[in-house]
Amino acid sequence: MRDRLRRFASIGVIATLVDVGVLLLAARALGLIVVAADTVALAVAALVSFWLHRLITFAGDPAVRWVNRPLAFVVTAAVAGAVDVVVLRTLVEVTGWDSAPALVAAKLPAVAVAAGVRFVAYRSVLFGVVRAELAERVDRPPAPGERRLTVVVPAYREADRIGATIERIRAELAAVAPGDELEVVVVDDGSQDGTAEAARAGGADQVVVLPANRGKGAAVRAGVLAATGRTVAFTDADLSYPPGQIADLLAEVEAGWDMVVGSRVHTETATLVRARAVRELGGRVINLATHAVLLGAHRDTQCGLKAFRSDVARSLFSRTRIDGFAFDVELFHLAERDRLSLQEVPVRVANADRSSVRVVRDGLRIVRDLARIVRAGRAGHYDTPKVEAASEGSATT
Repeated sequence: MRDRLRRFASIGVIATLVDVGVLLLAARALGLIVVAADTVALAVAALVSFWLHRLITFAGDPAVRWVNRPLAFVVTAAVAGAVDVVVLRTLVEVTGWDSAPALVAAKLPAVAVAAGVRFVAYRSVLFGVVRAELAERVDRPPAPGERRLTVVVPAYREADRIGATIERIRAELAAVAPGDELEVVVVDDGSQDGTAEAARAGGADQVVVLPANRGKGAAVRAGVLAATGRTVAFTDADLSYPPGQIADLLAEVEAGWDMVVGSRVHTETATLVRARAVRELGGRVINLATHAVLLGAHRDTQCGLKAFRSDVARSLFSRTRIDGFAFDVELFHLAERDRLSLQEVPVRVANADRSSVRVVRDGLRIVRDLARIVRAGRAGHYDTPKVEAASEGSATT
């Protein structure tokens, strides 16, 4: 990451020096008026920046897909350049430019304002590009797997209700995945209340036991990597999302989508039991914070109901690094990097009275983990898919 940041900063400095240098040459040596000199300087600096970033800084990085879209780059550079020219001309009229230092002093604020315009414009372009890519299904061969569907249930201190959860999942999905076509994988995330034993007694096909409590992300990862279904879904142990709707996600995955996610803010979503106001507000704030990491302007990253093709699930989860609640954001980030197809669907939500989520504590942890995702992406940790990975716990049937 440090090397990439150094390259980025170095190229930024080079482009700025080119911009200022050409401006001084054109205005002072060639005698061009300020507007003409600045226009020439901006054009040369933009070409230098484009070429160097494409060649050196962001090779293969999805966050700068504008590099591969010259027209978008040109339009954005033109808009930012116009802002630069206007700011510079205004400052020159106010302060004068009878010397090279005076011209440089007027140019630097113009560069800063134009940089802000470029940042906003590039993000807007990338939002459109990424959303278009996610919305396009790609023809793939049938997903591998022994069963039609695996449902992964992360569980922490759920001994008193995990059996009923498993029973309800089987009952509501019997029509689409009867008998051995449905696999239920329960992951005991370091519980000390007998959750694993209760899951076995309740009829889970696999029980994966993590030796210590690590977080929902670690639990879902372990369950997905142990799954044998052609479609792999996960849902919460409290069944805040009635399990019968997993059939809808299954149908979308089998229709060709790589990743199908529930959205609580979808126009067709029905909330049967509302969450506490502070929790709803915390969820909205966290979703806004995800824009610092994600490019696709996703409306709801934290919904606890998601499904994947089995090969896609294994590729994604074998690379995830976040053990806490921000693992959902990490999945979206990887989907954007891999240019997967993604479908958002409405859900029915019945928020449970009991929850292990603590809004302030977990909100701060999510913000910390968002920074970790950014650092991991820039460091190249997500670049190489690792389709085969060992389970993180011990599994028994």
